[in-house]
Amino acid sequence: MVFSSTIFMFMFLPIVLGGYYALRGPVRNYWLLGMSLVFFAWSQPKYLWIILVNIAVNYLAAMLMQNQAIKKPILLCCILINLGLLFYFKYFDFVLESVNSLLNRHLLVPEIILPIGISFFTFQGMSYSIDVYRGTVPVQKNPFKVALYIVLFPQLIAGPIVRYTDVVREIDTRTVGLEDFTYGIQRFVVGLGKKVILANSMASVCDTIWARGAGNSTVAVAWLGSIAYTLQIFYDFSGYSDMAIGLGRMFGFHFNENFRLPYISKSISEFWRRWHISLNTWFRDYVYIPLGGNRKHVYRNLAIVFLLTGIWHGAAWNFIFWGIWNGLFILAERYHGNSAGKKDQKEKGGFLKQSVGLLYTLFVVNAGWVLFRAPDLKAAGRYILNMIGITRGGSGFTLESYLDPWTLLILFLSILFASSIPSRVGESIEKKWGGRLVLSGKYLLLIGMFLFCMMRIVAGTYNPFIYFQF
Repeated sequence: MVFSSTIFMFMFLPIVLGGYYALRGPVRNYWLLGMSLVFFAWSQPKYLWIILVNIAVNYLAAMLMQNQAIKKPILLCCILINLGLLFYFKYFDFVLESVNSLLNRHLLVPEIILPIGISFFTFQGMSYSIDVYRGTVPVQKNPFKVALYIVLFPQLIAGPIVRYTDVVREIDTRTVGLEDFTYGIQRFVVGLGKKVILANSMASVCDTIWARGAGNSTVAVAWLGSIAYTLQIFYDFSGYSDMAIGLGRMFGFHFNENFRLPYISKSISEFWRRWHISLNTWFRDYVYIPLGGNRKHVYRNLAIVFLLTGIWHGAAWNFIFWGIWNGLFILAERYHGNSAGKKDQKEKGGFLKQSVGLLYTLFVVNAGWVLFRAPDLKAAGRYILNMIGITRGGSGFTLESYLDPWTLLILFLSILFASSIPSRVGESIEKKWGGRLVLSGKYLLLIGMFLFCMMRIVAGTYNPFIYFQF
C-alpha cells in the first residue's frame, strides 16, 4: 500500500484517523500499532514475522542490558541478529551472484524477495538498542510502545529514519491541535504533489530514454534522461518524506526534516548535509563518531561511511560504486578544506565562486545518479560515455521527441521548486500583501493540487516509490 493510492487515502487513512480520534487515552497507541501492522502486512503478509522478530529482539536486548555484567555481549548479539536478517534478505543473493561471476562458480541463488522497508526499520530498531546501551534513553518496559516506535506506519517503509529519542515523550503523551492537524494535511498534499505531478512525470521521460538504450540517444537526450532522473528521485523521496511528516503530525508526532533543498548545495559535503538527513545523521552517530570521527583516522572513517551508504542503498555493484563516487569527492573536499586553512573555510566567496560550486556539485550528483539508476555498471558506463559524446548515439530519437509542452512545463517547475526562489517569493508576497491573502491563496492552490493528483492517480499513472526497494 502506497500513500499516493486511492485505497490509502480514501479507505485506510480515514479509518485510522476516525478510530484514533474516537478513542481516548492509551488505547490510541494500541489502535495505531494494530493499524500499522495491517499497513505493513497489506502487501506482504508472509513477511510480518520479520518485523515482529525485529521488535522482540530489540525490546529483549534493551531489557537484558539493564544487567551491566552482560550489557556488551547482549548489544553485540542484538546487532548481529538485526544485521543478519538484513544481510540474508537484502544481500545474500548478491553475494552468491558475485561469487559465481568472479570465481566462475555455479552456486544456487535462491532469489529471495526483499521485504519492503527492511533497511529502514532495521536501523530504527538498532538505534533504540544502541541508545539504551549508551544510556542516552531509558529502557522502555512496555513492549507495545517499542513496537509502536518501530512499526508506526507513516515512516515505516521509506523513512525518515526516526530515533527513539525524538519520539519517546510523544509515545507517552501527545496532543494534536487544529494547527498541527491542518499543517499535517498541508504537508501531506505538498508531498503528494511532488510525487504524483513532478516525480511521476519525470519518471515517464527518464524510463522511456533508458528503455530505448544509450545507443539510441543523442548527447542531448542522454543529458535529459539523467536530469529527469535527478529530479525524479528528489521529488519521489522528498515527496514521500513530506507525506510521512504530515501523517505523523496528524497523530501528534513531530518527525525531523529529511531534505533541505539539496540541489542548491555548493559542495558534495553540503549536499550530504541536505540529502536524506536521517540516514546521514544515523551513520554519523552510530558509525563515524564511534570509529573516531574528526579526532583520528578521519579519511578512513569517511571512506567507510560512504562505502556503507552505497551498500545500504542496494545489493548491486553500481550502488557500491555510487557510494564510493560520492565518498571520493567528500574526501577531496575534506583534504582541500584542511589544506586551505580555517580562514578560507569560513569565507563563502563571491557570486562566481558560489556559481562554480553549484555547477560542480550538480554535475557530480547528476553523474552519480546515473550509477544509481543504471541496471548495472556496464550500462552506467555506456550511458555516461554517451553523455560526454564519446560513444555515438542514434539519430532516431531527438530531444524534440521528448520535450512536449507538458514535459517542458514540469521540467521548469521541477527545477524551480528545487531552488530557494519559491520560498523567497512567498516571503516577499507575505510581507507586501499580508498573511491572510497568502494563506487563502495557498489553500486554494493546495485544494487544486490535491484534485489534480486524484485525477492522475485514478487515471492509473506510474506510481511506485523508488526508495521502497531499499
